[in-house]
Amino acid sequence: MQRWFFLEDPNNAILRVGKGDDVQLHISKSATSKYPPKRWLFRVRAPDLKKDEVMCVSGSVPELGSWQAEKCVPLEREDESDVWSLPVMIPDRVNIQYRFCVCVVIDAGLQVIVRSWEAQIAPRAIHATEKSPLETDEPLTYGDYGNVCRIDRGWLNKETVIQLKFCNNPLTLWRPKYTNRSVYIKVTPVGLLRHNTISKTMSEALEESLSADTQDAFENPKHALSEVASLNAEDSSFHPQPQFGEEYKENDMLVFQCSVLFPANVAFLIDLYIYSSRHDDGEPPHHAGFSYLLPTVLQSSEGSVVLPVTSTKHRPLGQVRIDYIVVRPMPNFKCDLSVSYARHWKKTRAGLDVGHRGSGSSFKTQNCAEVRENTVASLKNAIDHGADFVEFDVQLSKDLVPIVYHDFHVCISMKKKKQLDETDMLELPVKELTLDQLQLLKVYHLSEGKTKNPRFFDEDLEDHQPFPTLQHVLEVLNPHVGFNIEIKWTMQLYDGSFELYHPTDINLYLDTILEVVLRYGGERRIVFSCFNPDICSMIRLKQNKYPVMFLTIGESKVYDRYRDPRCWSIPAAVQYANMIELLGISAHTEDLLRDASLVQLVKRAGLIMFCWGDENADPTTLKMLKELGLHGVIYDKIYQLSSKEVKESIFLVEARESQKDLIRLAAAAAEAPSPVSIIKEQVLDIEKARHENEENVSTATSLESLDSRMSDYEKNGTG
Repeated sequence: MQRWFFLEDPNNAILRVGKGDDVQLHISKSATSKYPPKRWLFRVRAPDLKKDEVMCVSGSVPELGSWQAEKCVPLEREDESDVWSLPVMIPDRVNIQYRFCVCVVIDAGLQVIVRSWEAQIAPRAIHATEKSPLETDEPLTYGDYGNVCRIDRGWLNKETVIQLKFCNNPLTLWRPKYTNRSVYIKVTPVGLLRHNTISKTMSEALEESLSADTQDAFENPKHALSEVASLNAEDSSFHPQPQFGEEYKENDMLVFQCSVLFPANVAFLIDLYIYSSRHDDGEPPHHAGFSYLLPTVLQSSEGSVVLPVTSTKHRPLGQVRIDYIVVRPMPNFKCDLSVSYARHWKKTRAGLDVGHRGSGSSFKTQNCAEVRENTVASLKNAIDHGADFVEFDVQLSKDLVPIVYHDFHVCISMKKKKQLDETDMLELPVKELTLDQLQLLKVYHLSEGKTKNPRFFDEDLEDHQPFPTLQHVLEVLNPHVGFNIEIKWTMQLYDGSFELYHPTDINLYLDTILEVVLRYGGERRIVFSCFNPDICSMIRLKQNKYPVMFLTIGESKVYDRYRDPRCWSIPAAVQYANMIELLGISAHTEDLLRDASLVQLVKRAGLIMFCWGDENADPTTLKMLKELGLHGVIYDKIYQLSSKEVKESIFLVEARESQKDLIRLAAAAAEAPSPVSIIKEQVLDIEKARHENEENVSTATSLESLDSRMSDYEKNGTG
C-alpha cells in the first residue's frame, strides 16, 4: 500500500501552499520561451490495448498538454508490437513531470476518452540535465514507476457510463425445461442510427432488427466499451464479457458497465444463454431468448425496469428485472492528470481519530454531545481536541445548495409556545426547504418533535447555527484537518420501501456537491463516503482526485437490512470496493466486535478501513479497535474520549515538522553559490531538492505562506 495523499502530505505541503499552480504554469511558459528545445524519446511497453485505444503521454509543460486530457500526445505503435514510442521536442534545462495514459482520441485537442492512466502520487520525471533514452534501450513499462505499480481507470470526460445490475433473482422464465438451469447473461450496446436508417423511427429500426437472424442488424456504437463484474466471483473486478455472457448465480449480483458517447442513440441487447444438461466440453450453449432495453426507458438517471424476454422464435419466454444508473460527466468542472489520491494511503497511517458529526450526535436518547451536531461549532470543538478528521453529512436544499445536516426530515413549530404538543410540529423533508428557509425558520430535530422535549443550544451564536453550507465549512475550518464527507442519499430497504422518495436527479445532486468540493477543497484531505453503493460508484467515475469509502451496515441486528446485496456483509463490501476501485470501506463496529478477523480480511484485500457505531463511545472499545489496526475510528465526544497527549491533528504536526525541514533546506541553499531548484511536485524529495540547481522560484514565499497560515489559525483559535 502506498502513501495516500494528500495535498498536505508532510513531504509536499510547502510546495502546495499559496501559489502552487501559478508557479508551475510560470515555469512551463518561461522554460518554453527561454530555453532551446531538446528531443526526447518517449517509449513504453503496454500490452492488451483494445481496439481504438492508443498510448499517450501527458505532462507538466505545454508541449505535453499541461496535464489536460484533451491535449495529451498520442504515441505510435512500433511494428504491431506492444511498444509505443514518439520523439517529442520538450524544453531543455527544465525539470518536467509526465504520465502515460491509455486513451481513445476522438478529436485531437478536443475530445479524448481516458481509459486508464498511471496514478502514482509522484509522476515520472525528466531532470533538467538528463539525456533522452535511445531506441536501443529497454522501453519503460506502463504503470510501473518508482517501485510502485499503479494503473487506475479513467474518469468520465466526454463519455457516459450506464450500469445495468442484475440481483435478487431478477430472471423469471416460464418454460419448465429451464427450471433450475444456469443462465448466462450477455449485454451488448447497439447503435440505433445507421446511415441507412437515419430517417427511420426507432420502432421501425427495432422491428427491422427483430426480423433478422443475427445480432448484426444494429451496428456497434463507436468507441463503446462493455464490461461485466460479479460480486461473488473470486476476482470481482470488471472484465470483458465472455462470448456467451456471464453466469448469474442465486444471491449474486452481476453489474454490466457500458461506456458510450451518445447514450440517446444506444439501446442494449440482453441475450440469455442456457447450456444443455448433457452438454460436452466445448459445446456452445442454447440461445434461449433476448430483450431490448431502449434509451427511452433510461430517461431518469437511476431506476428499475422489468422487460419481457422473447424467445428466438419471437414468443413470450419470461421477464427480467434490471436496476440501472446512468452516470454522466460533470458539466462545469474538468479533472486532469496531474495527481490522484483516489487509492493512496500512507502505509504507517493508522488509528486516526475521526470526530462523528463533529463532536458527536446531539439528539440521542442518552449520552448526547453538548454542542449541536453538524455545526461549525461542533466541528471546531472536535478539531480543538485533536481530531485528525471530522465526519459530517451533506445533502442539498431545495434551491440546490449543499448543506451540512444528517437527517432527511426536520420538524417545524407551527406556533410559538413553551409547551409543545404533537400537533404543533410539522414534519418536512429537508429537500423541500430552501437554504433561507432552513436557516431562518425555527427548526427542530425529529427526535425533539417525537418526544416533545426540545433541546436548546447556543443558537444565537453564528457557529452554532444548524445547516451551515458546505462551502462555508470548507473555507473556515483549519485546512490541516481532514474531512470525511458522507453523502446523504436514500436507500431501498429489503421490504421494498425507501428511506425517502428522492426526486432530485442523482447526477445533478452529485455534480452540485462535487463541484463545491473541487473548487473550495484546496489542500485539505478529503474522503467521500456513502451507504448507497451507486453513489460511491458515481463519485469514483465522475472525478479522479478524492478517494471514496463505502459505508456499510453489514450483518447488523440493530439496523434494517437493505435490498442491495452489496450492503449485506463486510465481505460483500470488500468485493464491491475492489470492483469499483474504492479506497476502502467504513464498517459498523457491531460486525467487528462479533468477528475481529474481518479487519484482516479487509487489509488483505489492500483496502483502508474505518469503523463507526455507538459501540465506539467506550474507551476500552476504542483502544481495542486501534490495536486491531483500524486506519480510522469514527466516534462521538472526542473532547472526552481522545487519548492524545497533544490535542492536535497528526497532519498539522507533520506539516510543522516538514516546514522546519524546508526552512533548514532554504537556509542551506542561501549559502550555496546558486539557488536551489524546487518545482511543484507531488512528493518533495528534500535530498533531491538540495542537489538540484536551476533557475526557479525561491522557497521563501511558500515557507512564509505556510508559517503565516498556521500562525493565523492558531491565533484565531480555529486550529
